[in-house]
Amino acid sequence: MTEKKKIAVPKSTDRRMSKPQVPGSPKLSEAGRTAASREGAAAVTQPADSNHQLTSFEAAMKLFHARKLREARELFVIATKGPERDVAQRASLHIAMCDRRLEKPPVELGSAEDYYNYGVALINTRNFGEARAHLERGIAIAPNADHIHYALALARALGGDHGGAYESLKRAIDLEPRNRTIARQDADFASIASQPPFDALLYPEKKGW
Repeated sequence: MTEKKKIAVPKSTDRRMSKPQVPGSPKLSEAGRTAASREGAAAVTQPADSNHQLTSFEAAMKLFHARKLREARELFVIATKGPERDVAQRASLHIAMCDRRLEKPPVELGSAEDYYNYGVALINTRNFGEARAHLERGIAIAPNADHIHYALALARALGGDHGGAYESLKRAIDLEPRNRTIARQDADFASIASQPPFDALLYPEKKGW
């Protein structure tokens, strides 16, 4: 009897089909993921117009301290619309401050002394234009009030109107000669006291003037 040959059949368990890999996006390294994360955070916390917001706020603060409240308020409004919440909140507070100061009731003045006192207060705040206007009203009521003429001379000198300052100071001295001595010792007149024609007005006793 012929001997049958056995054919070896490979076991099915020895062949395992691996699942096909679907190509995907390349993986970022750890450093790359960190950099991407930081860039994303920066894009959220520092929008493109945050610099404009801060610049507007800083410019508004300068105007605010210079007492230019209306101009400052306009820039504060711009600063409230930016992405930085802290800057926007501070801008809103300053808008309220501007509104309160701008809504002050008008000062009621009646006598020459009222205009004088208010004019001197304006000089102290370096508001020379309004100071001159109020002192001139005081002089219109009391044209022979030497102290009002003296204050007007001061407001005009500090405001750069040296010609007007000379006329007002001369009138104050004509009404009350003691104002000459006061002006000599006044630091606000020191820068122009030695210049003509103030030198002759304040130091008439010196020869050559």
